[in-house]
Amino acid sequence: MAVKIYIIYYSMYGHVARLAEEIKKGADSVEGVEVKLWQVPETLPEEVLGKMGKPAGIFYSTASQGGGQETTALTAITQLVHHGMIFVPIGYTFGAGMFEIEKVKGGSPYGAGTYAGDGTRQPTELELGQAFHQGKYFSGIAKKFKGTA
Repeated sequence: MAVKIYIIYYSMYGHVARLAEEIKKGADSVEGVEVKLWQVPETLPEEVLGKMGKPAGIFYSTASQGGGQETTALTAITQLVHHGMIFVPIGYTFGAGMFEIEKVKGGSPYGAGTYAGDGTRQPTELELGQAFHQGKYFSGIAKKFKGTA
């Protein structure tokens, strides 16, 4: 009775499929094995595939000032990259609100943010202003991209 080997793979562009085929050839070179390839079907719906290559922004909330707002943004950017999306940060376009140091505030050049604390703290007017600015700024950039298509 032959040993059954299943090579299960996902390949978006065919590169991993080629590797899987070579692995199968190698496995087939051993007597007494039966090797089958099985490709995982496309896992992303057409709706998601259609959004790849589009501009994207990031906004966030953390529990405290040391809660990792910038780390959250930087980590999220890697996901955008994997989907071919174009990250649109706000930079320092929010003006003086970016440099407020008298009050605790969330947000950064990566995007709007707030601190939730134990869940009772609500976004401040300054944080909401930054969020509004991000929406307006992002929309302007998105329109520019559409105009160049």
